[in-house]
Amino acid sequence: MDYGKTAKEILDKVGGSKNIVSAAHCATRLRLVIADNSKADKGALENIEGVKGVFEASGQLQIILGTGTVNKVFDQFIAVAGITASTKAEAKEAAAKQQNVFMRAIKLLGDIFVPIIPAIVASGFLMGIMNSLDFMINNGFINMDTSSSIYVFASLFSNTAYTFLQILIAFSAAKAFGANPYLGAVIGMIMINPSLQNAYTVATEGVLQTQSVFFGLYDIDMVGYQGHVIPVVIAVWLLSVIEKKLHKVVPEVLDLFVTPLVSVFVTGYLTLAVIGPVFVWAENAILDGIQWMLTLPFGIGSLIMGALYAPTVVTGIHQMYTAIDIGQIAQYGVTYWLPLASAANIAQGAAALAVALKSKDKKVKSLALPSSLSAFMGITEPAIFGVNLRFFKPFIAGCIGGGCGALYASIVHLGAKGTGVTGIFGILLCLDEPVQYIIEMVIAVGVAFVVSFLLYKDQKSVQAGDSHSQEKGGEAGAAIEEKEEMSPEVSETPDGEEGKEEILFSPVKGKVIPLTEVSDETFASEMLGTTVAIEPADGKIIAPCDGEVSNIFDTGHAVCLTTKTGGELLIHVGIDTVKLDGKGFTKKVSDGDKVHAGDLLIEADLEVIKAAGYPAATMVILTNPEDFSAVEKAEPGEVREDSPVMKLEK
Repeated sequence: MDYGKTAKEILDKVGGSKNIVSAAHCATRLRLVIADNSKADKGALENIEGVKGVFEASGQLQIILGTGTVNKVFDQFIAVAGITASTKAEAKEAAAKQQNVFMRAIKLLGDIFVPIIPAIVASGFLMGIMNSLDFMINNGFINMDTSSSIYVFASLFSNTAYTFLQILIAFSAAKAFGANPYLGAVIGMIMINPSLQNAYTVATEGVLQTQSVFFGLYDIDMVGYQGHVIPVVIAVWLLSVIEKKLHKVVPEVLDLFVTPLVSVFVTGYLTLAVIGPVFVWAENAILDGIQWMLTLPFGIGSLIMGALYAPTVVTGIHQMYTAIDIGQIAQYGVTYWLPLASAANIAQGAAALAVALKSKDKKVKSLALPSSLSAFMGITEPAIFGVNLRFFKPFIAGCIGGGCGALYASIVHLGAKGTGVTGIFGILLCLDEPVQYIIEMVIAVGVAFVVSFLLYKDQKSVQAGDSHSQEKGGEAGAAIEEKEEMSPEVSETPDGEEGKEEILFSPVKGKVIPLTEVSDETFASEMLGTTVAIEPADGKIIAPCDGEVSNIFDTGHAVCLTTKTGGELLIHVGIDTVKLDGKGFTKKVSDGDKVHAGDLLIEADLEVIKAAGYPAATMVILTNPEDFSAVEKAEPGEVREDSPVMKLEK
C-alpha cells in the first residue's frame, strides 16, 4: 500500500488543506474536523485504497483505516497537508465548535446534568418509598414506629439532594464551563442562602422582603431560587466568563485572592439583581408551555411527545430532559415528563421482545431478547440501535406504543415524585399512583408488542449481525456460520501441521456480548475485521496467545499483537476511550515485547472509564482474517481467561 498516495487522495476528497480544522488519529481511525462538510466526498473516500469506512460522529469526520495503517497514513497526511497534528483534546474541542448551536447546547446540558443523576435518583427513590410508607401508615395498612432512627433518618435523607440541588447543579455547571467548581458551588449556595426567603413559602406567605438594587434603580424580591434550574446555569456561565477574564488580566501575585473575590461578588450581585428575576420568568414560561402541551385535550400533546421521545434519544436531544423533570418537580411537586419517558422506553423494549419471539434467526433472537430486557429497565440504547432501528418497523412500533402509554398517563394526570429512572423501576417514583403507572406500562408494552409482532419479518437474504460488513464487500467482517460452542479443550494440531491452527483465549474475564450491543458502528459492523466483544468483569487485560507486541498505544487503551500463525490482533479496551488520554490505563508491555498467553498487557480502571461515561466493552479484533481459510468465533456467554474466543485456521 502506498501510504502517501492514500493520504493525498484523502486530503483531496475532504476539500484540501484549507478545509482542515484539526487532524488526529486513534487506534483505528483518522479523525478530522473539517470546516465545510459539503466539500467532503464520503463516497469517494470509501473507495480510496486502505479505507474501510467513513462516517461522522461528534463533529468529526472519522475515516476507518485500521491498526498499523492509520498511523502511517496520518504521518503522510499531516506532511502533505502542511498542518500540525492535534492532540485528542484539541480535536475534541475543535469538533465541538463545528456543531450547530442547538446541538452544542444539548451536549452542554448533558454534561451538566448527567453527573448529578445518581444523587437525584437516590433521593427520588427514597422519597417515593417514604411517601408510600406514609400513605400506608396513615391509612392503617401497616403499623410502624415513625420515631425510630431508621424512619427519621430516611425522611431526612430523602429530600436532601433536592433541597440543595442548586449547589449540585452549580458545581457540575462550573466544571462544564471550565470555571472553578468550588466557586460555582458558592454561587449555588448564594442562590439558596437561608437569609433569602424560601421560594416554596411564597405561595402561602407572600413576599416578605424586597431590596433596592443598582442604587435605587428598582427593587427585587429577596426570595431564594429553590427548585429553579436555568438561573443557576446562567449564573455559573457568567462566573466562568468573569473568572477566565480575570485570570488573564490580574497579576499572578494577586490572582489567588482577587480573582475569586471579584468573580463571586460580581456574579452573585448580578445573579440576585438581574439573572435570577429574568430567567425565573423565562423558566416558568418554558415549563408552562410544556405543561400546556402535555395537558392538551384528550392527551394529544402527550401522545405526540410519547411517540417522538425515542427519536430524540437517537439524536441525543434527550439529554436535556432531566432539566425539565427538575423544573416540573419544583413547580408542580411532580414531573409529568418522566411517566411519558417511561412509556416510550418500555415500548421500545416490547418492540424488541416481539422481534426476539417472532424471529427464527438464532442470532437475532440472542440479540433482541437481552436488548429488550435492558429497555424494560430503562436503558434503551441496545434495543433502539441494535435491533429496532436496524429493522426500522419495530422502532416505529415502539414509537406508537410509547405514544399510547403517554396518552393514558396524560389523561389520568400521572406524575412522578423524582427523576432519573424509567421503565419497571420507575414505579418507585410513582408510589402515590402505582396502579396508574402499571396500566400505562401495560398499554405501552401491549401496543408496541402487537404492532411489532405483526410488522416484523426476518430478512432471509442477510445474516444477522453482519449486514454492514457484507455491504462493504470485504472479507474482514465475514460472518462465521453457526457452529457448536467452542470447547475449552484445545486439540493439538497433527504432526507437521504446526502453525496451521491457533486458538485465541479471552484477554479478560467477563461475558461475550452480541455485536449489536456495541454502541460503536465501526466495531459492531466488523469494519476492522472479525470481532469478538467482551463486557469485562475486571480491568486486567492479558495476552490471548503467544506472540509479539507490534504496537501499544501511548494512551494505553489499545494494543496490537502478532500471533504465531501471523494473525494481526487489536485489543481495544472500551468505546471512545482514546478521549481519556491515558487516564485509567496502565501499560505493562512495550513495543516489540515477546509475550505468552496470560501475560498482563494492560491494567484498566473500569470505574474511571464508566465514570467518564464510556462503555467498557473490550474488542478482540482479527484485522487480517483474509489470511486465514476459516475463523470461528465464540457465541455470547460467560468467559474466563482460559476460555477460547476465536479459532484461526490457515
